[in-house]
Amino acid sequence: MENYRSIWTALIDVPFEQSWVHAKGIKTRYAHAGYSGKPIVIMLHGTAGSWEGFAENLGPLAQHFDCYAIDMVGCGYTDKPDTPYQTSVYAEHVKDFMDAMQIQQASFIGCSLGSWVAARVALNYPERVQTITLLSAAGYFANASNMNRIKGARTKAVDDPRWENIKPIFDHLIHDEANRIPDIIAVRQRIYQQPEMPMAMGHILCLQDPEIRQKNLISDAQWASIQVPALVIASLEDKDEYLETAKTVSRLMPHAQYVEMPKVGHWPHFEDPKTFNKHFVHFMNSQKP
Repeated sequence: MENYRSIWTALIDVPFEQSWVHAKGIKTRYAHAGYSGKPIVIMLHGTAGSWEGFAENLGPLAQHFDCYAIDMVGCGYTDKPDTPYQTSVYAEHVKDFMDAMQIQQASFIGCSLGSWVAARVALNYPERVQTITLLSAAGYFANASNMNRIKGARTKAVDDPRWENIKPIFDHLIHDEANRIPDIIAVRQRIYQQPEMPMAMGHILCLQDPEIRQKNLISDAQWASIQVPALVIASLEDKDEYLETAKTVSRLMPHAQYVEMPKVGHWPHFEDPKTFNKHFVHFMNSQKP
């Protein structure tokens, strides 16, 4: 097999560590690559995901930045408190992680739910945020069919975490079948096999409840109040609400750059890491005085 791709082939030549830190009582798993003194970047995954989705970005971006990819509260191998995970809960956990790691300010890369959380951090804790980069931007629309699809697929996968129930999640997240690598499916399967995961999934999916989602959506005025520089990546094969969200919020935020990536789905940073990494470095360099 030519050019076999896995999480480990992405990280095999990268100086990095995986560890846990207690963030205000929440034992939080993270991966770290990069060196002290460089601008800090924190990467936030999507619904019920984990840091491994950023495996292809940690090494290249660590050449320029001090990078952390975390498992958000209730997700991956981070603690799973018995409470609904609304966006303010995720944002507070991110802030607590920063406090635990003695990070005063950071730039954020968020994918899907992670983009929603990054925007919420920028709203709730603006003094902690330097820039935000939104991939498959979320938090503007409430699309009933998409919410039902997410809820159904994730519930089925966690209730019966066989391969054939995990794999369809990635059929939607990743446009090209060649990029739906067994590694990333196996990681998700192992995470969903944790005994506490069905309880946690119920709390993760609270944002797919119409009433709760409506309370968490970010209004036009709130998007317009985000003053930090923003990079919005639009995936042209991500046809649900996300492409329209990317176009809309990039117009609302006063300091936003909008970039389209072709031939990628919901995970552009994973499907075409070389292009995304280039766009992100260029964006960050453009913020230098």
